[in-house]
Amino acid sequence: MKKIIIIALVFSFSLLNVQANNLSIHDSITKNNQILIFTKNGLMLDGKKGYVHKNIANSVKALKEICSSQNIKSEHSEDASIFNEKSLKNFDAIIFSNANNEIFDNEDQKLAFQNFIKNGGGFIAIHSSSAVERKWPWYWELVGGKFVRHAPHQNFNVVVLDKNHPSTYFLDKIWKVKDECYFFNNLNPKINVLLASDLRTIEDDKKVDYPNDIFGNYFPICWSNEFEGAKQWYTALGHDSETYDDPIFRNHLKGGILWVLDIKNDD
Repeated sequence: MKKIIIIALVFSFSLLNVQANNLSIHDSITKNNQILIFTKNGLMLDGKKGYVHKNIANSVKALKEICSSQNIKSEHSEDASIFNEKSLKNFDAIIFSNANNEIFDNEDQKLAFQNFIKNGGGFIAIHSSSAVERKWPWYWELVGGKFVRHAPHQNFNVVVLDKNHPSTYFLDKIWKVKDECYFFNNLNPKINVLLASDLRTIEDDKKVDYPNDIFGNYFPICWSNEFEGAKQWYTALGHDSETYDDPIFRNHLKGGILWVLDIKNDD
């Protein structure tokens, strides 16, 4: 009888320890309700300075206002040294807003970022952030694809493929936008495509070379995923600075942020 009681007690303590460990991991990710907005534009692979979007300041302003409206704290940085274990513990999620090219200074920073994701930290990427770290396959898989090129800036139609997502439910079946239509390769097959560009509405002389008819008349431009323990959301839209003042686009961003953070949208 004593042996049975001892085994039961050992099992109970073990279960409590597992629950405590799970709670401590969860708390380390969600207790701060805070987001890091990261906008560094590093050098290209050949060491030259790459294109820096003029929208960055307004994108940060919009993201901060969206977060504030949802009682989410936010911090903006362009300093890659923030990617260390101690600093990243302060955040629930990281947003790469129009980051570009090689943004990390060393392997330790990349490892800290990977560990943040593997520990359940959320990730949101906007527009050119699919062109970050172009020689790092792990990042392509995280963000959902690797930037190849974009069509000329123009008006085109976006088709809503999933209206059951917080970032798309309020949209009409066709969303008319003025932006750059991005094209990717190395698409992660696990992504849930939310929006696609209608290639029939896009003027692009290089379209016959890529993407041609790889996805028929459509090409993914926004998706969500769960990757190595983290919730991930990406939108290729957002080239123009004034886009971040558009209430529809702000709702799009807000929905992505709330989904990644597992916060219910009460609107």
